[in-house]
Amino acid sequence: MVIPAEQPFFDQAATRDGAELPCRILIVDDDVALRRTLPHVLAHSTRQFDECGTVAEALEKLAGTEYDLILLDYRLPDGNGLAVLDWLAERHRGEAVIMISGEDAIDAAIGALRGGADDFVRKPYHVVQMQRTVQNVLHRTALERANRAMSQRLHASERLHRYLVESSPDLIFTLDADGCFSYLNPRVEALLGFERAQLLRRPFILLVMPEDQDRIQALLQVCRSGRSDGFSIELRLRRNRHMVEDGENTYVTVALNGLPMAGEDGAGIGLYGVARDISERKRAEEIITFQAYHDQLTRLPNRVLFRDRLELAVAQAQRRAGMLAVMFIDVDRFKLVNDTYGHAAGDALLRNLAERLGTALRRGDTLARLGGDEFTILLPDISRPEDAETTARKILDTLARPFALPSGEFRATVSIGISIYPRDGKSAEELTKHADVAMYKVKRSGKNGFRFFDAELNAHHRQRVTLENDLHNALERNEFELHFQPQVSMAGRRVVGMEALLRWNHPLHGQIGPAVFIPVAEEMGLITDISRWVLDRSCHQLMRWRDSGHTDLRMSLNLSPHDFDRAGMVDEVLAAVTRYRIPPAQLELEITESMMMQDTEGAAAKVQALRAAGLGVAIDDFGTGYSSLSYLQKFPVSCLKIDRSFVGDLYGPALNPIISAITGIARGFGLQLIAEGVEQAEQVEVLRSLGCDVMQGYYFAHPAAAAEAEQWLQTPPCAML
Repeated sequence: MVIPAEQPFFDQAATRDGAELPCRILIVDDDVALRRTLPHVLAHSTRQFDECGTVAEALEKLAGTEYDLILLDYRLPDGNGLAVLDWLAERHRGEAVIMISGEDAIDAAIGALRGGADDFVRKPYHVVQMQRTVQNVLHRTALERANRAMSQRLHASERLHRYLVESSPDLIFTLDADGCFSYLNPRVEALLGFERAQLLRRPFILLVMPEDQDRIQALLQVCRSGRSDGFSIELRLRRNRHMVEDGENTYVTVALNGLPMAGEDGAGIGLYGVARDISERKRAEEIITFQAYHDQLTRLPNRVLFRDRLELAVAQAQRRAGMLAVMFIDVDRFKLVNDTYGHAAGDALLRNLAERLGTALRRGDTLARLGGDEFTILLPDISRPEDAETTARKILDTLARPFALPSGEFRATVSIGISIYPRDGKSAEELTKHADVAMYKVKRSGKNGFRFFDAELNAHHRQRVTLENDLHNALERNEFELHFQPQVSMAGRRVVGMEALLRWNHPLHGQIGPAVFIPVAEEMGLITDISRWVLDRSCHQLMRWRDSGHTDLRMSLNLSPHDFDRAGMVDEVLAAVTRYRIPPAQLELEITESMMMQDTEGAAAKVQALRAAGLGVAIDDFGTGYSSLSYLQKFPVSCLKIDRSFVGDLYGPALNPIISAITGIARGFGLQLIAEGVEQAEQVEVLRSLGCDVMQGYYFAHPAAAAEAEQWLQTPPCAML
């Protein structure tokens, strides 16, 4: 067969009688929509597509058909794509494979490439990326097949041999005994930007980057001595600086295979080398490595890389008897940004925040993002703990300026916990954990500050963790109990209501009050289940008392502000009222004044819905916050409860102007009034004189279980007053 000198061999392999050969592509993916979409995305007049959704179906099709390309999903219902790669390898099949995966772990990409995949595409991908990858693989496969075909014809014609070498996509060259070029194919011009004439009879070492010269010199020396059968290495070859544009690499990474050429006496007379450009593969490996050790949003080191650097810093500090600091940083109110402005604004804030934090650090410090709104900082080689305090203050000062978000300005603050090596821990895990503990203390103490770790703080944190663990199981173990405190009408001289108060009977620590565990339950997200339990038990107890003849008794119970964040909260309350046959007016729900201050439109709407259904709504601890009459119009409550702190100031004939004001507000708005914390007869008389009729407190009865509370309903009121 005669090949015209002007006609590339690739065209001979890829065409027949001037027409392109068909290309068969198999799509293996359990996503039906994806299998139907890809043929349209990759459509070409020469391409034919088959599809299937499992490993078994793929192997069945491959057993009867050979394909040019397989688009293979990593995760399949009956296995993973590696099984298909193993099947192809065992049978020495020549199909090209592009592995497609949604796996985040780098192991998936490494396993696929080691298993023989030609390329790896991570989901989700851009259509253009997939088109380019398929085109590149098909093109590369065609070139490889062409090379194989050419190799089979080498012995047929010297001209064909010359054509193959000259047209190879690889750099092919020979060196003489002195390591100088004796032959180069034209690929060197496109690859490195040098003309062949410039390099002939020049040392090969001149093309090698300085960092790799010692290695290649040693290998060439061994080849010249006749003690080597050849070598395969990766190295960097210098590009012609006159051909390098701004931003481009000054070198090309190649995989070099070198074979020594020996004379008749066996002595080395030169070297035959083939260098393949693997720059794209190296860049892909670098990208995969970067993604494995860096946060994709902020480009900062991630948890894995931070831990590695911290462990190294600890080892160095141990050898030098030095000191280092770890900071754990949490962004205050970050959820507010996501909920108010959207996640795009939240991401923008995190990126800007990362830049600001970096400006407060030294060159050798490490700033990492652990995930969400949590950051960590490593301060190696500090001379005293005060150095960490200085950095913390710099961070707080740096964040003083507001951040410009697409929806407006936002002032971000952070809570910072600090641990010091070796004072606060000898390992990376201890230091990070203790900095985290200190940060949470800042969170609970008002945020926007910093704190060093101390042993007492750790003990408190351990108690907190133990409390959280026990609280998880408290409902299942039936450890909660309701106590009731009577609400007494002085005019009617009888009990008109009961307030349900939650108690936790801990198996080891005895009875725990709600002030201790309710904030923990709210923070852990357990308050919803607890509130449902309180609602159900309270309504059930009220039903029993009503069945006993106390038909006009009112039940009062407290709700968490978190309950008003739930969409179905009103329906749950109404369902309980219906389930236990309770007139709506005899159930009163207490809300806090702080909830009104932080109100969303949704919370006000829920209060309105409860009042419209006939239920009572009381404001607990009224007057302790920033009370505003406008909130009483927005929240149509039915009752105000005077806080015990005001009642406690009533001694003798003294009058409290705040109580006078509250009673006036209640009369003006037509609201019921209840005084809490009544403990003395004098307080009773003063409250009565101010117009408050219903009271509760230790003067009448301490909170007690339902059995004792029922006796109060049966005892004549005069015995209680």
